[in-house]
Amino acid sequence: MPDTVDLTVVVPAYNEEHRLPRTLDAICRYLRSSPGRHADWELIVVDDGSTDGTAAAVREAAVAEPRIRLLGPPAEHAVPAPFAGNHGKGHAVRLGVLASRGRRVLVTDADLATPIEELAQLHERLDAGYAAAIGSRARSGARIEVHQHPLRQLLGRAGNRLIRAVAVPGVRDTQCGFKLFDGARARAVFGRSRIDGWGIDIEILRMFREADWPVAEVPVRWAHQTGSKVRALDYPKVLLELLRLRTRSARERLRPADRAVLLTYLLLAGWLFKGLWADLDRRYLVDSAHDQDQWEWFFGVTAHHVLGAHDLFFTTLQNAPLGVNLMANTAMLGLSVPLTPVTALFGPAVTWALVLTCGLAGTAAAWYWLLLKRFVASRRAAAIGGALCAFAPPMVSHANAHPNFAVLFMMPLIIDRLLRLREAAPDRTTREGVVLGLMLAYQVFLGEEALLLAAVGLLLFAAGYAVAHPAAARAALRPLARGLAVAAGLALLLCAYPLGRQFFGAQSYTSVLHGAVGNPPGALVAFAGRSLAGDPATADTLAVNRTEQNAFFGWPLVLLVPVIVLWLWREPRVRALAWVAFGTVLLSLGRSIPLPGTEAELPGPWRLLADLPLFESVIESRMAMVAAPAAGILIALACDRLQRARPESRGARAGRAAGWVAVAAALLPIAPTPLATVDRPTVPAFIADGTWRDYLPEGSTLVPVPVPDPVHTEALHWQTTAKFGFSLPGGYFNGPYGPDRIGIYGPVLRPTAVLLNEVARTGTVPEIGPAQRRAAWADLRFWQAGAVVLAPQPGDQALRVTLERLLAERPRWVGGVWVWQLSPERGLGATSGVSGGK
Repeated sequence: MPDTVDLTVVVPAYNEEHRLPRTLDAICRYLRSSPGRHADWELIVVDDGSTDGTAAAVREAAVAEPRIRLLGPPAEHAVPAPFAGNHGKGHAVRLGVLASRGRRVLVTDADLATPIEELAQLHERLDAGYAAAIGSRARSGARIEVHQHPLRQLLGRAGNRLIRAVAVPGVRDTQCGFKLFDGARARAVFGRSRIDGWGIDIEILRMFREADWPVAEVPVRWAHQTGSKVRALDYPKVLLELLRLRTRSARERLRPADRAVLLTYLLLAGWLFKGLWADLDRRYLVDSAHDQDQWEWFFGVTAHHVLGAHDLFFTTLQNAPLGVNLMANTAMLGLSVPLTPVTALFGPAVTWALVLTCGLAGTAAAWYWLLLKRFVASRRAAAIGGALCAFAPPMVSHANAHPNFAVLFMMPLIIDRLLRLREAAPDRTTREGVVLGLMLAYQVFLGEEALLLAAVGLLLFAAGYAVAHPAAARAALRPLARGLAVAAGLALLLCAYPLGRQFFGAQSYTSVLHGAVGNPPGALVAFAGRSLAGDPATADTLAVNRTEQNAFFGWPLVLLVPVIVLWLWREPRVRALAWVAFGTVLLSLGRSIPLPGTEAELPGPWRLLADLPLFESVIESRMAMVAAPAAGILIALACDRLQRARPESRGARAGRAAGWVAVAAALLPIAPTPLATVDRPTVPAFIADGTWRDYLPEGSTLVPVPVPDPVHTEALHWQTTAKFGFSLPGGYFNGPYGPDRIGIYGPVLRPTAVLLNEVARTGTVPEIGPAQRRAAWADLRFWQAGAVVLAPQPGDQALRVTLERLLAERPRWVGGVWVWQLSPERGLGATSGVSGGK
């Protein structure tokens, strides 16, 4: 409706025949008494399906004052749909506001708990430039003349606090029924509102805030009125309404183009892992080396511990009897715990494939969302940038074996929360910091090293942005500092116990030995082994293994990114992103940077970080992974500029076409190809059908030969197949070595394990004398062994002969394996009392 009166007063009413005449009389007398402010006005009463004489009372009042209008069922006629039955306060208020003609619109309850005279204060706020002014019983200066029952008041306050925390932080009284709005904005917002109940107040305030329309909260007089229709249990209903609204709004905001992009990401991820999905029980990612066995074991042991109510941070199922510190390993509890039902029902191989596939697609979707929200307007540009952020060669390389570096969906959410924190008003800084702290704490349980690398990238961005736009950096410093302090404090509080176990608990370690593993300069411009233009043999010479191809951006992309930076140089964020890409790539080259074509080396900046706490365990070549999302954002910005360009001349159109060709030429060569899989070894029947139970005393361990280590991991697959019914000596994990507790991969090898490894490697039976036999029995007692098992494998004849001489016993062929059952009389097996499930 057009603005044709100064003020519209909207009164929703349901069964108010007794209170309404006094309310209408008070409102009309006040409006008539202030002709300077209210020269032209109207009063709309919305009858929300009343079953008493509410409508008749309004019609009677309208006879004396024609500016009173009734919205409701006409007398003696069929009830039209909007008024059939009682729909709720929100429905009634929406009808009244949409029918209003006022330049300002006041919504007040029929009980007039806030006197109409308080309207003057609300007018003053709109005169000062606010879009809305709401009466408040909670602000300093408010006067409560008649209080509610104490219990009702307590429940109401608790419900209101919960609503504010979830929906409208910063507003102390969302439910006071006395609100003045700018008319045009009110009609626009109420026209989009969906809630029919009491929650419409919160919905409207949220929409004003999202539109950046300022809202003033004004202390008013208020008196509780008997017969109020708001009950304490209405607050949970309001929360449910808000939840339904947000779910519906999210679905409606997801356009068909968005659905197509997300489906494309999921199909691309599924295509990459199609070899796994073809046969989840038998297929194995060949480039993962032995990591798939390890990760399936982590998923399986987490589910075993959750369902058995065991310690989530420690286990003796590997490396018996010393155990494994799970918090100090990549157990990825943030996913392995919630996916426990999947693992328990379908097995860890399904969880492994699901995490990789949905994790990559979810990471791409998160970047797509962030790009659309913060960087670009074009969905095509966001889709291309999101794909590069998630499916860049380093991420695909790690997707073979390291989901903690490939499943990074939290990073865009953390970045968005940091940007929200930078923009937050002082009264919202704490709340934003709390949300950020929860996100950081969750990321700790997904991958701590990835979080550390991201922090370095964000610090580089902050430094670059401060140089490019000092004024904006100074303005953001205070809210960021305050919010980050809250976030860090909360995250450390939530993670204090797990991190204490990680760094100071049993089987903890100080740092991980990995040597110098910087990227050679050639790896920056080469193509990864699993990229469309890549050659595995060539890429193998530039990386320590196929899961650590941490750069491999390809020379076309390496050339295109600087061109984009120069083209968009005027944008401070572009210069900051360029600094992130350059800085992280430079750090990834390691302590010393070799000069191509010479034997000379330059000192690398990684020397400044290498010996610092936490960084001492980082594989420095992984720093280049941070450059991938920086490049993805820059590509998205360039595509967005190309998409929005409307070239008039032929030359301009040719330039735009050349831009798209350059993007395609940079990205197509690094497009990923499906990850290779092979058939994994079959689990022997001795394990698969449970025969092991007849040979392994309760509390004893099963000793596979060779003893499990990072090279011999098939026994971990046996263990998950047997649902962790027995413990294993050795294994594949990170643990301490020596008095300094330096972190190493796998167990500290005992003499017998070293001997058997050498036999497996050479196929030669060594000399076995009394010293070797004593060492073997000492090791078996240490491991609390109940049985030794040798499966068919290359060199198994030499291993069997060696074991016969060590143990002075002949094995039995049972269920496809050679078995030496160790008797308790020798001090082995059941005498240990160690439970493999804890």
